Amino acid sequence: MFGLFGKARPPAPVFDFPGGVHPPQHKGRSNGTPIQPGPLPAQLVLPLNMHLGAPAKPCVAEGDRVLKGEKIAEPVGAVSAALHAPTSGTVVAIGPRPIQHPSGMDALCIVMEPDGEDRWIERRPVADPAALGPDGLVALLREAGVAGLGGAGFPTAVKVTLGDQQRVEQLIINAVECEPYITADDRLMRERADEIAGGIRLLQYLLNPQHTLIGIEDNKPEAIAAMRAACAGSDMEVRVVPTKYPSGGEKQLIQLLTGKEVPSGALPAQCGVVCQNVGTAWAIKRAAHDGEPLIRRVTTVTGDAVARPGNYETLLGTPVRDLLRHAGVDGERLGRLVMGGPMMGFTLHDPAVPVVKTSNCLIAATLEELPEPPPEQACIRCGACAESCPASLLPQQLYWYAKSDDFERAQRHDLMDCIECGACAYVCPSHIPLVQYYRYAKGEIRHQAAEQLKADRARERFEARQARLEKEREEKEARRRARLEANRQKQAAAPAGDDRRLADLKKAVGKASSAYKAAVKAAKTAEAQETDNAAELRARADQLKAEADHLKAELRDAKAGAPVPAPTDLLADLKKAVGEASGAYKAAVKAAKAAEAEGTDNAHDLRAKADTLKAEADRLKAELRDAKAANPGAVVKLAPTGKAQDNAPATGDATTSAPEADPEAAAKRQKRLKALKTAYNMAHKQYKEAHAALERTERDAGDDDRERLDALAAKVDKLKAKADHCRDALNALVEEAKADIRAHTGKDLKTLKLEAARAETALRQKADELARLRDTADADTLETLDGELRALDEEAQVARRALKQAVQEQGLVEDDQ
Repeated sequence: MFGLFGKARPPAPVFDFPGGVHPPQHKGRSNGTPIQPGPLPAQLVLPLNMHLGAPAKPCVAEGDRVLKGEKIAEPVGAVSAALHAPTSGTVVAIGPRPIQHPSGMDALCIVMEPDGEDRWIERRPVADPAALGPDGLVALLREAGVAGLGGAGFPTAVKVTLGDQQRVEQLIINAVECEPYITADDRLMRERADEIAGGIRLLQYLLNPQHTLIGIEDNKPEAIAAMRAACAGSDMEVRVVPTKYPSGGEKQLIQLLTGKEVPSGALPAQCGVVCQNVGTAWAIKRAAHDGEPLIRRVTTVTGDAVARPGNYETLLGTPVRDLLRHAGVDGERLGRLVMGGPMMGFTLHDPAVPVVKTSNCLIAATLEELPEPPPEQACIRCGACAESCPASLLPQQLYWYAKSDDFERAQRHDLMDCIECGACAYVCPSHIPLVQYYRYAKGEIRHQAAEQLKADRARERFEARQARLEKEREEKEARRRARLEANRQKQAAAPAGDDRRLADLKKAVGKASSAYKAAVKAAKTAEAQETDNAAELRARADQLKAEADHLKAELRDAKAGAPVPAPTDLLADLKKAVGEASGAYKAAVKAAKAAEAEGTDNAHDLRAKADTLKAEADRLKAELRDAKAANPGAVVKLAPTGKAQDNAPATGDATTSAPEADPEAAAKRQKRLKALKTAYNMAHKQYKEAHAALERTERDAGDDDRERLDALAAKVDKLKAKADHCRDALNALVEEAKADIRAHTGKDLKTLKLEAARAETALRQKADELARLRDTADADTLETLDGELRALDEEAQVARRALKQAVQEQGLVEDDQ
């Protein structure tokens, strides 16, 4: 009754696309029999890159036993898909094997041997996939390894993940199957239409389209009827399109069903359309409702060389030769083996390649059925290729640009919009393999783009490394400037009297050094001229040198903040007198020797004067020893005079005994220093190793190593910060110990070390001099040298004890400095 007032729905419009051809179909050979099970081969070869995007990463090893449906490779990156064992068995190899590619290239594959038991892993079917939520369902499809079964194998989880601002107006299910010979989707729709409809409903849930259109060519009446029955009562609409190749192309089908034309360089999703293959919809249903990952597909096996053409439900990884043998191939009649259709497929030269997720057809043709293409001839500019191009391109111009390697102009003429359908080559009267030229040009363009991308990323890594090194240099320079600023502030905080004292000492050192140089020059001139006063001039030069060294030592002490010895101190006066007497004695001995060698009259007088000066020096030395014994707590700095004191280091200032350091605090500091040094050495070593690893990775990194490089760079920064922290703590503790040394001794650690080193040097030189003159010098000279050696030895021991006591009291060891 109510139907009388309803309006009949008008037939849905079907649009058209430019170009297209009508090759012979040859579908009746394989679509007349139901889908049959494929063979169980002796080995399954599973390429890790049987989908578009990054290859999967193996998660099994050789020798592992796996169950049917168990994950054997996990997706890597955003565009990738998992891989699962098609049956139970053992992984026997992971390595390169020939794969489905026109060039016959090898790729990394997992090879497994079935055990014949076909035991499943525990499956987890989901009764209500909507309960998982969109994100959960997308994750399920990603883990199930579902990818497009009718095109390039694009991972389904990526294709159904849209941006927040994207809205889907039409969801198109591609069931056209326009290429000759192929009937896999036809038989799938006839026999499993309900399962396909279940997968479409899951796609509707994920994409929420306004319209859902199922496009089928009019040469599949049984499939059309089955799909209409399965979709009855739903919002899925079956649209029948005329038979024309390539109506199954994504952009061509969109134009047929919606009238929309996808712009050059754009994606269908940007026009509000998402396309999925009918076989993919079936795989989605199996993954969600049945807990079955993508481990098998329906593949058409046809051709005149096959005894039992039909569609076989084949395990992924089945070698082509096993599937052909199962279909009854006649090897003697087999002239050409094609994977895919005759228009877009490619010739297989090795039947060991496996069936993969995108393998929809195998054509075992005789030479009469698919003869070798005739030789290429010159283009006659007929324009047939342009008339048949479904993408409205200019194939002739693209051919010339590709042939001349003019890739830039080819790109300007939209070469990348070519879908490689082969319609242009099919109609070309000159038999030019146009698609091969376009594929070559596309490959070169992609290669150049990849190389440019690599170069850009290498430049970015180099610039990042340079920036990191520059940052390290700036940090090092900042630390150096901080130390200089601290020293300047320290000097600025010193009393003004100290500044005047330093200025006076600097002037005195300059004058003494100039006087010494002038005296040396005069002595050398006198020696060269052999004048009588040459020995006296040399002695004068030695005395001036000793005075200059003494002033330099006072200047170092003043700079270090050590108190300058008072000139009126008794011990200091005695020390100075001993030095002057020893210098005078040496000068007299030298003059006496020169006179005796020349045979002058005053040689005896000079020798007597030398003996008198020696007695005076011995007396002063005895007084100095008595004064030291009477004041054991005082330490007196030597005022060197004469050659005997040229290199003799000062051992201390005349001060009162310093307060004793706390032994317990010294032990704690020493333990802390050792721990900090160990921690710094370990952290610095780890930083160097990580830095070297980062540089190696930067040199060898590929396009997909950005995350690993960022992680390594973060690790390097973290280890560097740790090493810097340990170093700063160690330096602070050492500076604290040095400050305590300066407070207890009146000198810094560097001054103590210099004094000890100079005392050792002077002692060694005096010992060498004594050893050299022992067989030639007289007894008096040897006795004098021996006395000087004992005095230097005593001074060296005092300097060593002072240094050792200072470092031990403050918990330092000499190697730490």
